[in-house]
Amino acid sequence: MDYLPLNAIRAFEATARHLSFSAAGQELHVTHPAISHQIRRLEEWLGVALFHRDARKVRLTEPGLALQASAGAALAELGAACRRIRRSAGLQSLSVGCIPSIASRWLVPRLSDFTVRHPDIAIRVAYAKAEDRLEEDDNNILITFGADPSPHVTSLKLFSRISRPACSPHYLARRGRLETPAEMAAADLLHDESRQGWQDWFSKAGDARTDVGNGPVFADFNILATAVIAGHGVALCPIEVFREELRRGDLVVVSDISTDDDKGYFLTMSAQPSTAEVKFAEWFRQQVSTEVEA
Repeated sequence: MDYLPLNAIRAFEATARHLSFSAAGQELHVTHPAISHQIRRLEEWLGVALFHRDARKVRLTEPGLALQASAGAALAELGAACRRIRRSAGLQSLSVGCIPSIASRWLVPRLSDFTVRHPDIAIRVAYAKAEDRLEEDDNNILITFGADPSPHVTSLKLFSRISRPACSPHYLARRGRLETPAEMAAADLLHDESRQGWQDWFSKAGDARTDVGNGPVFADFNILATAVIAGHGVALCPIEVFREELRRGDLVVVSDISTDDDKGYFLTMSAQPSTAEVKFAEWFRQQVSTEVEA
């Protein structure tokens, strides 16, 4: 039987809406080549081209316009039907967008506890960026760096962003004292996204003219975490995020001088949340509170 390629139609609908393979990939959490492959598969199945592919943009062909007219409505109707069936079966769905640092260290290790407590809630965890906003996102809940000032949402503080220099005990034993700004400047400094964090730290330490060096800049927080735990240098570590590593002795704080004292991590949900959203927010805040107080 010649089956209708539903995954390819979903990829087409997102691409047609954004007129961008990359934006469609971001929405569906797949790569640009994966979207392109699905579109070509659908075009082969239909026997027509759906897009004009120019150097910097794509445009819908006449058959593409015809398919777009019905694809979006059909997928929306299918989604609504599935949600009605889930509700009738007593199931609630919840999509949580979470930045990787919190997902890997706080959410994912404890998620089984939530599913045991609330078997009637089907949860989906998605990647989120620090700058994401709930009203522009497909998730029900966002866990990000900073509060969301948007109207019609509620942001609840989870814990502080306060950051201090930390390194592995093996690096400290090998490197020696790191008690003064001069000693810190001579160390191997690891940077999170930019070198501005260490520049801010030296300014607060009273030496704003310090050259923070050309140590590696990590665009992904979890790669930075791997590097500092492996003993490659000193990083400005959010203390609450690294609480378990500090407790185990994988990392040691080497200075009381801190940055980002006034910043924090927040959970954001609708100002009129669903029952599932409230249950998740209460559960996660309790997990955070228990760990911080322990």
